Order: sequence, then C-alpha cells, then structure tokens
Amino acid sequence: MILARAPVRIPLGGGGTDLPSYYSRFGGFVLSAAINKYVYIYVNRPAADDLLRIKYSRYEETDRVDDILHDLVRPALNLLNLDSGLEIVSMADVPAGTGMGSSGSYLVALLTALHSFKRERVPIQALAEEACHVEMEMAGHPVGKHDHYLAAFGGITCLDIDTHGKVRVSPLDIPIHAAEELRSSILLYYTGKRRPSSEVLSEQKRDTEQGDATVLDSLHKTKELGFQIKEALLKGDVNAFGQLLDEHWQNKKRRSSKISDPRLDVLYDCARQNGALGGKIMGAGGGGFFLFCCPNGNRGAVRRAMNSQGLREVPFDFDYEGAKVLVNF
Repeated sequence: MILARAPVRIPLGGGGTDLPSYYSRFGGFVLSAAINKYVYIYVNRPAADDLLRIKYSRYEETDRVDDILHDLVRPALNLLNLDSGLEIVSMADVPAGTGMGSSGSYLVALLTALHSFKRERVPIQALAEEACHVEMEMAGHPVGKHDHYLAAFGGITCLDIDTHGKVRVSPLDIPIHAAEELRSSILLYYTGKRRPSSEVLSEQKRDTEQGDATVLDSLHKTKELGFQIKEALLKGDVNAFGQLLDEHWQNKKRRSSKISDPRLDVLYDCARQNGALGGKIMGAGGGGFFLFCCPNGNRGAVRRAMNSQGLREVPFDFDYEGAKVLVNF
C-alpha cells in the first residue's frame, strides 16, 4: 500500500504566462507558494484479481486501461506501462474546480505513488515535466506548467520558463521572518462557487494565439507585475506586495469577462473597504478562492467583513516539502 500527497498552491504573481500559447513566444514567469492543503493518492494491489479500480467522485472498475474514463489516470497508467491489478483512491483538502491547481496536484501525487509502486526514483524536475506532459499533451487540457511544478517542488518558488518550455526553478530567497510576515498578511477565503478552468483558459489560449492585443498586453503586464512582486517580497515589503496584488487583479480582469462577476466584485470591494490592500481570485477566475493581503492589523476587520458576506476562511501555512510518499508498505 502506498499513500502519496502533493500540495496545492496560491499564485502570487505572473499567473497565466505559464501557458504554452504565451511562453512559446515570449517566455513566462510565475511566483507562487505551495500551501499545506493537499491532494492524497492511495495505491494498492488487490489480492484477489487483476482489475483496475479507480475511486474519486465516481467509481470505475475495468480490466482495460483504455476503458478508464478518468482522463488523467488513463494516460498516466499508459505512460508508466501499468495495465492491471491496481486500486487508486483520491482524497483532497480542497474541492476541485476552485482555482487551487488541484488537477496538477492530483497528477503529481498520482505519479509519485505509481513510481513508488514500481520502485522507481524520479528527480523532482523530471516528475514535474512528466506531469506536464500527461496533462498538457496526453490529456489535452488547456493548462500551463505552474501547477505541476509547485505540486512537485513546494515552497515559495519562482518559475522562469523559456520559449522552448524549459523551466528554471528557484526558491524565493527571503529570510524566515519575511516569509512569516507574508503568511500572516494573507487571508484565504472560499467563495463557495466552483467552475471548470478550461473555458477561461481555452479562451485565453485562442486569443493569445490569434494575437488579441488586449489579452497579450494583459499577459505582458502580468509578467512584469510578477517580477515587481518578486522584488517587493525580496525586500520584505508586504505593503508593496498588497498594492501590486490589486494592480495584478485589475489587469487580470482585462483578459476575459468570465474572470470576475458582480458578486465577486462586491466581495473584493468589501475587502478593500475594510483594509485589504489587494487580492485576487486564484487560478483562471470565475469563482473558487479569494486571496487578500491584509497587513498592518487590518485582518480582523477584513475577517468580519468576509464573515458577514458568508465566506469561509481557510487557514493555511506554506508547504516546503512538495510531493512526497507518506506510507509505503
């Protein structure tokens, strides 16, 4: 029996420039933080038969990999040449479709467990690239590389992506006290609204490939803001980070009318009126989790305001371990 996990993440700057439609022409940059909310994958070999059993929001049982409906499990098993006698069960700390990169975390945790099942040791970057290959190319999801890399590496991490898709991974070089100040300044709230990211990301992919000036200008600005946020955090300037986060959110909304809606705008304005310097919806947008930056003792007022709006706070800490096997026997 093997139990593996991989963290989800909160993007801090540059999100969206990790999609191949953008980085293949201009290069990408993302600064993101893995948090201690996880996707767990349990893998076991049944004793009585050679069937494949996949348990997630539904249950599948089959004797052929190609009959598996789960569009990440099927290509992952094909890639690793596993074709019989497996039970795969998934659990998660956050709901799917909420902008936390859970599909990338699912895949990284799954591959971590399957490689352990095969008694294979895989370097972290190779694991991240393998997950990217499965989801982006084999499954054909319109996603970027950000989620898989953060799930694999963990930490507060910078991803520099060149036009060939090669990723240079570097931890944000800030002292422990600065990371703690950043953590204490961030509030994370679940809006209660779930949405598939594929619609927004497919639209962005199409518009980027077609050279839509508004979308391209927004993505260029997003990358620039990502670098500015990195510099602010390296200086320990959380106030500047909050202000840049507001600029990041206003710029992001230019890409699509689906990224926000009147209800989300009300929530954001309410947080700002009660002391948040900035914030943004995680992931592609349209729902999921709101992140707010609230330094200088304003967290209490923002908490009360969000509670009055019916939102649930999700306490978290940063994760510095990345993907790992918890149990193997």
